[in-house]
Amino acid sequence: MSSIALWGAVIAGIVVLTPLADRTRVPLPVLLTLFGLMLPLVPGTPHLSVDPDLILPLVLPPLLFAATQRSTAREFRSQATPILFLAVGLTIASAGVVAVLAHAAGIPWGPAWVLGAIVAPPDPVAATAVARRLRLPGRIVTVLEGEGMFNDATALVLYHVAVAAVVTGEVSAGTIGLDLVLAVVVGIGVGLVGGWLGHRVLGRIHQAAAETTVTIALPFAVYLVAEEIHGSGVLAVLTLGLLLRSVSHTSVTSAGWLLGRSVWEYADYLITGVVFVLIGFELTYVIEHSPVASSTWAFALGVVAALVALRFLWMFPAVWILRKISPEKRASTFSNAETTVISWAGMRGVVSVASALALPVILDDGTDFPYRDTVVFVGLMVVLVTLVLQGLTLAPLVKRLGVGDETDEAEEIAALRTRATQAGLDSARTRDDVPPLVRRAVVEQYEGRVATQNARRSIRRGDAEELDEPHGETLAGLLRETTEVERDVVIHARNHGEVSPEVADTVLNEIEARAVRDGD
Repeated sequence: MSSIALWGAVIAGIVVLTPLADRTRVPLPVLLTLFGLMLPLVPGTPHLSVDPDLILPLVLPPLLFAATQRSTAREFRSQATPILFLAVGLTIASAGVVAVLAHAAGIPWGPAWVLGAIVAPPDPVAATAVARRLRLPGRIVTVLEGEGMFNDATALVLYHVAVAAVVTGEVSAGTIGLDLVLAVVVGIGVGLVGGWLGHRVLGRIHQAAAETTVTIALPFAVYLVAEEIHGSGVLAVLTLGLLLRSVSHTSVTSAGWLLGRSVWEYADYLITGVVFVLIGFELTYVIEHSPVASSTWAFALGVVAALVALRFLWMFPAVWILRKISPEKRASTFSNAETTVISWAGMRGVVSVASALALPVILDDGTDFPYRDTVVFVGLMVVLVTLVLQGLTLAPLVKRLGVGDETDEAEEIAALRTRATQAGLDSARTRDDVPPLVRRAVVEQYEGRVATQNARRSIRRGDAEELDEPHGETLAGLLRETTEVERDVVIHARNHGEVSPEVADTVLNEIEARAVRDGD
């Protein structure tokens, strides 16, 4: 099998496993990891590898930026204390515990700290996939996503310091402290500057493709600039993403926002899928080419057990402390059941894989990186075991504890849509500084939208006067049929030369955007 054919098989596997994950209720990262383990067993399959120097710069910027576009700074501020307890406190504690275990197992302190930094940060991908499907309370999802983003910064700063110490052989407490402060300050500063420049640039271009190109380039740019001047590229991308998420919507066109959202959803989906497949490939390769002693297997499982136990031992006291610190917010703190769910949602993932694969092979003095195969093997085993064990059992645990939220998201969407449309209608009605015909045209358009939205909500709920039960599926079916009729008319006109392709595509974009909206 050629390398091109192998990459084709990987992409095909990601596509096929996506609907299978929905049907089987198994988190997609788990299926992709198992697929990555099985594919190398096919005879003739070459090794799938990426240059270690390219792993972090290629993988982290798009994944981190995409994550910021699903959240807001306000959400993270509302759960800032528990996020900091986990993203900073627990990450450092996890790295330290693993480093101590590794050193006790005979690994020198340098590589031991590298291993600790690799396996310290949980990944929110699998956990939030389960969380959103089971409608976990929003604050749990916010904490998991916030931890998953900001613990990457903590872990990768530790990782870079530890790797530099091993590669150069020079390290001191003063150097470590300076590196940490520099990484945080420079990373945030670069992100703020990049966000400000991006906002200014986006406000001056009004073409969807150009706007999306800017948002694609910015995360890579701030990451590389921050890393080049010894800052945290992760913090730079997170700062950039949250800033643009807060201010850039007013500076981009509607088409640019729709295109950008689609591009980032796709990038997040594809890159995450490829990385999880790489877990299986790399683990198989390490086992085949660097025979692992039985003691290393036992050590890897011991690291997994220590990380799982530490998360529980950290979470419950942390929640108790939060209740003591803010007794007035006691009702909004986590219950014991919710704390158990968060404690169990500690699967490792993309960042651990990327940092393990990015380990240098050669030190500055020309010798091999000490214990590299052991560090990579244990790191990947931690990811594999936690993904499979916790990923497959998280959903049953959530159901068993009854933590799910009964919020009707579709109803919230419909209510907010009607509220926004009504506000636009009220604004149009008060405009006396425009010709009456113009005002009437806008008012009638908005009145039609409000009437349509109210009728659709009534049909879906089954509380319309003419209906005695909900008819949401009937409504959706008729809307699909009428949309298909519209498409046929436009495509027929385009294919028969009645209009230019540009005109047809403009109308098709409007039809498809409305079809997406009507499908909510």
